[in-house]
Amino acid sequence: MPEPGDERRKVARVVLLDPDNRILLLHGHEPDDPADDWWFTPGGGLEGDETRAQAALRELAEETGMTDVELGPVLWERSCSFPFAGRRWDQDEWYFLARTRRPTASEAGPMINETGLTDLERRSVVGARWWTYRELAEAHETVYPTRLAELLNRLLVEGPPSRPLVLDTEIV
Repeated sequence: MPEPGDERRKVARVVLLDPDNRILLLHGHEPDDPADDWWFTPGGGLEGDETRAQAALRELAEETGMTDVELGPVLWERSCSFPFAGRRWDQDEWYFLARTRRPTASEAGPMINETGLTDLERRSVVGARWWTYRELAEAHETVYPTRLAELLNRLLVEGPPSRPLVLDTEIV
């Protein structure tokens, strides 16, 4: 929930990499329009007085069931505004690096944790997939944040930034 006087929702997202440096993305769509779809990183809004790091780990566990991760630094910060499920969402997002020792995508694909999803998520999240940088760079699907392939490549080549990169504001 936004703080009083702050209309922006505080969000923690996870850039989860497997041992082969593939990134986990969730596949979602408008609840009433499956053709209006996109890919995005796991994560969501803070609850109560939890920190963004706590929210990142909670959301990852709720959405995927994955708890065997090492949470790293904040990579990126982004403000965004978009329509979804009949309302406008204005949020400030922090993207945390995380790694898992789970087998690669070819050995064990990701799973959506149906029991951890909210009703809205159950109506709008339809799958998950591990992506290589090349697959992401060549994708024709909508992916958020929109420069994710470029950002992932930079992360894999240069490592995490010394302080979070502030991404361009995205308004859809």
